[in-house]
Amino acid sequence: MPTSAVAKRAFDLALAVPALILTAPLQAVVAVAVRRRLGSPVLFRQTRPGLHGRPFQMLKFRSMLDEDPSRGLVTDAERLTPFGAKLRATSLDELPALWNIVRGDMSLVGPRPLLMSYLNRYSPEQARRHHVKPGLTGLAQVSGRNAVKWDERLRLDVHYVDHHSIRGDLQLIWRTVRPVLARDGVTGSESVTMNEFAGKPCLEGAP
Repeated sequence: MPTSAVAKRAFDLALAVPALILTAPLQAVVAVAVRRRLGSPVLFRQTRPGLHGRPFQMLKFRSMLDEDPSRGLVTDAERLTPFGAKLRATSLDELPALWNIVRGDMSLVGPRPLLMSYLNRYSPEQARRHHVKPGLTGLAQVSGRNAVKWDERLRLDVHYVDHHSIRGDLQLIWRTVRPVLARDGVTGSESVTMNEFAGKPCLEGAP
């Protein structure tokens, strides 16, 4: 039986608050490096869907240069610097999301928060991924991160919704260590970040 929301929230706070305090010096160092290498703003803020699709502002360290066609900076590949790629590969860019967890926008473990534009692209079954809070890590992340195909990623998300537990969350947190250290699955097969989710194709003749 899935963990109750109260127990999961207590679990999140018990781990995220100490993690936020312990990583504060490291986050300060990363913030200074981002400011020097990429400029302002240091934090990347983007609206993402949370529990039941409700929007929240997700925080990350900035890893890309601003879009500037005059300098040939248009695509993600063009805007992502070697420094930014290293931040992503080591997952250091994710540390500010600990604040999202403390505030209650996210959980330590759960389906990753994707884009608002994807909400109307999910099938009813895939949309059940929003029945729990999005997570900093999750079943899809330990199964290959951004390299996992969309159908499998969303299937794993729904599987997590139906079977999550405190013990399972602890196991997933532990299993997150190896992919992060090995820097596995940081990029998609067609993108330096994550391939776009196009949704299920409509059947011919369907509205």
